[in-house]
Amino acid sequence: MRQALLMLLLLAAPFAAQAAEAPPVTVTVADPFLELHTGPGRGYPITQVVPRDEQVDVLKRRTDWFKVRDARGREGWVHISQMAATLTPSGAPLPIDDPSREQFGEHRREIGVLAGDFEGANVITIYGAYAFNPHLAAELRVSQLLGSFSDGQMFAAGLSHVFRPDWRVQPFVSIGTGALRISPKGTLVQTPDRTDQLAYVGAGFKAYLARRFILRGEYNKYVVFTSRDDNEEADEWKLGFAFFF
Repeated sequence: MRQALLMLLLLAAPFAAQAAEAPPVTVTVADPFLELHTGPGRGYPITQVVPRDEQVDVLKRRTDWFKVRDARGREGWVHISQMAATLTPSGAPLPIDDPSREQFGEHRREIGVLAGDFEGANVITIYGAYAFNPHLAAELRVSQLLGSFSDGQMFAAGLSHVFRPDWRVQPFVSIGTGALRISPKGTLVQTPDRTDQLAYVGAGFKAYLARRFILRGEYNKYVVFTSRDDNEEADEWKLGFAFFF
């Protein structure tokens, strides 16, 4: 583990040095003023404004917010909508790239909603994921099953592996375990609810759409470990949308 961390630090050192040596970009305010927030978000208060025709140095960027410093040495965060109206020394608007495409393959957190079919029943799933690295992530899933004769809830935790995080459409495989609770609907013969352990393997894809939105589709194969002699198997297909950050 220590050797791996040392290798990562050695690989990152040249890029960190290059970033440290790069001079800040200087732009001119073209709007009536720039609003300087104390942090990268609209919830942070505005403490300073920079009037038109004054210059600011662009220090760094965090999502849709830019940290700048004016001629008086005051620093603050400016939203991308205002930075898009600033001018470079050549008189052209400041070129602003959307970093979301690059961050898609490196994001840490992901939440989403999927819907589909679970062995003939409708299924709706809410999931959250945390990535340890661009390839491996842990996932938590909560699903609601809506069938003709019974409803159910499913809780699962697992791991997913992305093969090519640099692609716009990322194929992945997954594996995990959890629990399935089945509640039969009212009939002449009262059937008790049951809760069984399950395991699953799956495969799917995540496709970058725009900004921080993902289209996700997946197939999962479940084995339900019942208290009877035979275990049950179930197939699941789902499609939905997710948001990464």
